[in-house]
Amino acid sequence: MTKNIGNMERVLRIIVGLALIAGYFVNGDGAYSWLYLLGIIPLATGVIGWCPPYQLLGINTCKTK
Repeated sequence: MTKNIGNMERVLRIIVGLALIAGYFVNGDGAYSWLYLLGIIPLATGVIGWCPPYQLLGINTCKTK
């Protein structure tokens, strides 16, 4: 797994993921509150630095080789 996500995008993914997960705990009794748990995906890809769809599409936002 070669890193294919740049640093700024990683930070944004982590922030969005944490915000969505926090939204689940703030509004956990809503009808579609389980959708907040999808924040696990951007959080995980931001922490790991690798995005499977980017790999399939040949996208690389990481500047280091």
